[in-house]
Amino acid sequence: MEQRRRSAGFSLVELLIVIAIILVILTIAIPNYQSQKRLTNEMAALGELQTLYVAQTQFFSQQGRYAASLEELGPTGAKLIPKILAAGTHHGYRFAVTAGSQSGFAVGAVPISFGSTGSRTFYMDEMRTVHQNGSAEPATADSPEVP
Repeated sequence: MEQRRRSAGFSLVELLIVIAIILVILTIAIPNYQSQKRLTNEMAALGELQTLYVAQTQFFSQQGRYAASLEELGPTGAKLIPKILAAGTHHGYRFAVTAGSQSGFAVGAVPISFGSTGSRTFYMDEMRTVHQNGSAEPATADSPEVP
């Protein structure tokens, strides 16, 4: 009688099949993850725009004018927004106050890497209306409103 020697472990074919299955799952999962991450960044950016609106409103009630920069609203200024937002980048977006006076202000939010950290740009003014642009060009008051 012939005795077969049993090896403990997996054969090369079995390992290749497992690797192929893992690669198929990753091919499906990674684009979904990236899409959800972009959407999360966009929702966070919209939330930060609302934070900046409230901060500008409070600044106006204290100073009689709107802040001309994020630094004026941050910890070294009026202490109305967190340090990370006052630095101008948060949640994959760059934020900037583009105007500040007694009559009004505008805030813009642009993805740090368009298409990767976000796929829309945003604009908001003292009327609290948020506008969006689906291209890399910054949104303006003439851009469509966010529904």
